[in-house]
Amino acid sequence: MDKIQILRERREALKAAGTSVRASIAELCDEGSFVELSAFAFSKDTFYNGDAMGEGVVTGFATIGGYPFYIVAQNFDVLKGGLSKANCEKIAKTLSSAEKQNTPVVYLLHSYGVRVGEGVNVLEGISELLLKATQLKGTVLQFAILTGEVYGSSAALASVCDCVLFTEDAALALNSPFVLSAKAGKNLKPTEVGGYAALKNSVLPALSVRSMKEAAERILAVSDYVNLPVVDAELNDPLPALNQRADAGAILSVFESSVELGAVSHPEVKTVLGRVGGIAVAALVFDDVRLTADCMKKIKSFAEFACCYGLPFVTFVDVAGVEASLSAADSTVLKEIAEYLSILDAIDTAKVAVVTGKAIGLGYSLFAAKSVGFDYTFALAGSKIALFESSEGALIEFSPLDGDRERLVGVYAEENSDPFHAARGGYLDDIVEPQFLKQYLVASLQTLLK
Repeated sequence: MDKIQILRERREALKAAGTSVRASIAELCDEGSFVELSAFAFSKDTFYNGDAMGEGVVTGFATIGGYPFYIVAQNFDVLKGGLSKANCEKIAKTLSSAEKQNTPVVYLLHSYGVRVGEGVNVLEGISELLLKATQLKGTVLQFAILTGEVYGSSAALASVCDCVLFTEDAALALNSPFVLSAKAGKNLKPTEVGGYAALKNSVLPALSVRSMKEAAERILAVSDYVNLPVVDAELNDPLPALNQRADAGAILSVFESSVELGAVSHPEVKTVLGRVGGIAVAALVFDDVRLTADCMKKIKSFAEFACCYGLPFVTFVDVAGVEASLSAADSTVLKEIAEYLSILDAIDTAKVAVVTGKAIGLGYSLFAAKSVGFDYTFALAGSKIALFESSEGALIEFSPLDGDRERLVGVYAEENSDPFHAARGGYLDDIVEPQFLKQYLVASLQTLLK
């Protein structure tokens, strides 16, 4: 028996069973850098009577842009990328190696769910895998690239990741989109149910990419903000355009580079990783926001990211408090606020707040107040800090007696809501001209990070 010939035949069979997924790995990683692990893991699916070559998942390590990553790639050509207990154990083993080596993980996900016939066995495997992935949060970055349809427990794995990248044909759902659209009485494509643009309320830290090459670029960008907290940067010149317009879009000009996570969900709250004066920060950029439970979930998740990876937390505040509506009143908004405050308290690096527009009521208390832990708070000239958005709002809230009406209107008049009144109480460190925003921000970060 020619053992070398047998090895060659088995290797060729393995490659043939994973031609597509291996091509994706090759496109993502640096040429010739991928080293496979547990390549010949093998079992048989008794329900379909088919062989699970490599357990239906390709694992290994490689470099992307010269940086090391562990790779976990579901092989859709083997039993539709189905999860099994052995499959989950193989992935969990890779995650243990990533934890030991302090190396980020990239998942390439494409799966219709679990393998039929495994029963409770696969549920145990899934529990082990999800727990291990959760334990890695804050230790190593985890990226999920959705290369196709991702359903069931594989979707749950994606939700644990720090960043989820959707390709054009990707769809993410716990249940089959065909079932979901049928129950809704519609005939929808998978991407119309679970594609990037469709998941507007998911608050996932998601990005849309057109190719594996673009996915690699985005992964490197996010990784650099976390792993390289400070880089060399040129001197910061004024930004005169901010004197004319200082809304959320214009505020992004303070970053030398940035990437916005989850832009499709609640776009009025921009969750941005960026560099200011070469310093990597996690920034909330608000755009005339009224807080709801769902947007607080997005804020809370991003604050947790900053906390996990030790990034300075910066808020650009333009928040008019909690939305005044029946739906907001009967929601989890108060619970989300409480959990956000707990995470904010756990952030032990620099916290800087800039009031760029409105900071009304809880908009100020949650995102700018010294009392919740912000180390440095300043406001732009022209911003507004107050208990109520207007004197009319105060009148509605308090329903004062006729004799008090005029006095209350005076207290909450527009001229008494400018930031100088907050500064008088020592609550603001400075009030600045918008064009000098970046210079003040860099100076405060450099001081706080020393």
